[in-house]
Amino acid sequence: MELQAILVATDFSDCAGAAFRVAQSLAEKFGAKIVLLHVISQRTLERLAEYLRVEPESLIPKLRRRAQAQMQRFRKRFGTSGAEVESMVSVGAPFQEISVIARDLAVDLIALGGYGRSGRGPIEEVFFGSTAEKVVRLLPCPVLCVPLGEGGK
Repeated sequence: MELQAILVATDFSDCAGAAFRVAQSLAEKFGAKIVLLHVISQRTLERLAEYLRVEPESLIPKLRRRAQAQMQRFRKRFGTSGAEVESMVSVGAPFQEISVIARDLAVDLIALGGYGRSGRGPIEEVFFGSTAEKVVRLLPCPVLCVPLGEGGK
């Protein structure tokens, strides 16, 4: 198997950091580049806009700037290698955005934290409703789910 591009989706959690570290290790071994992606949830955006009584689109520039700042902090915290890393911020349903971007960029591997900020609860364990599981169903490329505790964290 040859790896040229690895997509790492992040919600900036420690679990996503573990996936990023594993991806960096693989990128160094294979000479691959990493695309680090954060998706601003459309559902969260709409709830916030409703709460603030504004149009959802009016919030996107500020949320993008905030996500880009979080991305820089995330890269400083978990970036341990010299692998080439490109950062992206997108808006939509996380599993759909990850899938579309992975296809558009023709990545060879997707690395995801086993669970992220929302944690892991009994419902997810029974019904497998996580973003990672949905991505696995949608894509033909390998998806590496990294639990917390891997990647040096």
